[in-house]
Parts: sequence; structure tokens; C-alpha cells
Amino acid sequence: MSLDNKPVYTGGCQCGAVRFRIEGALLNASICHCRMCQKAFGNFYAPLATAPEGGLSWTRGEPKLFRSSNHVSRGFCAECGTPLTYEAPDGVALAIGAFDHPEEIAPTIQFGVERRLPYVDAIPALPARVTEDDMEAAAFLASVESCQHPDHDTENWEKRP
Repeated sequence: MSLDNKPVYTGGCQCGAVRFRIEGALLNASICHCRMCQKAFGNFYAPLATAPEGGLSWTRGEPKLFRSSNHVSRGFCAECGTPLTYEAPDGVALAIGAFDHPEEIAPTIQFGVERRLPYVDAIPALPARVTEDDMEAAAFLASVESCQHPDHDTENWEKRP
């Protein structure tokens, strides 16, 4: 919480070149299944939450923008490509996965459901296993050295290879 009791959210891209802070309650936490969002996120859908007007500040860098339609620009990190924003006349929505604590932001509505991929609703029924149970990949996983920025603000940012 900020000094005036507003909720505070932080987040950023995978490499840390772009970081943001939001003061105030998030609006319209949603999932969009439209084809533009699928392509922009390279995923089945786009989970987004709208920043309150005047509540968003960029604390390190800023997203590069791609104009995806005559009404919308989409922001992403120019260094690592992380999708970050959906910017429309009615406000700026941020990718829920880019928040430091995405588990705190549950979508409450779905949009563009006519383009929902036919298998999305069946995903929870697929067999599941925790990463540590993948014995075939154990040696590979043990050798991974993450270059990902931590899920919190840091003093400095260095471009990594």
C-alpha cells in the first residue's frame, strides 16, 4: 500500500530493462481470446489488467510500441520482447504475467471468446507434473543459469547476453 492507502503493484519485462509501478486499484482484469491478442502474446490468449488513470509510471525504461490497429498500440520490451501493454483510447492495460505478483490479479471476464482456441478449456484436464519430476530433463534443468530479472525492483540494470 502507498502512503494514501492505495494498492501498489510493480512489474516489468523478463530482462529488467523495463519496469513499472501502479498506484491504485486495477480495473478490468481479463483474458482476451481475439486473434490480435493471440499473436501479440504468442499465446492462446492475453491476460490483461487496466491501470487506473494516472496510476501508471515507468520506473526503468519504457516499452517500444507497435500499432496493431487504428485504435490500439501494444507495448513490449525492445531488449527481450516481453509483451507488456495494450494501449487504447480508454486506457492502458498491462500483461498480468509481467506483474511481480501475478497470482494477486485474477481475471474476472473473458473477451473475444468467438476466437477461443478449441482446446483451451480442456487444458486443466491434461496430465500434469512438477518440474522436479521430469527425470529425463534433470541434468539439463540442473545446468540452467537464469538471466531473468528478479520479480522485484533493483537499483541497476545490465544488459545480459
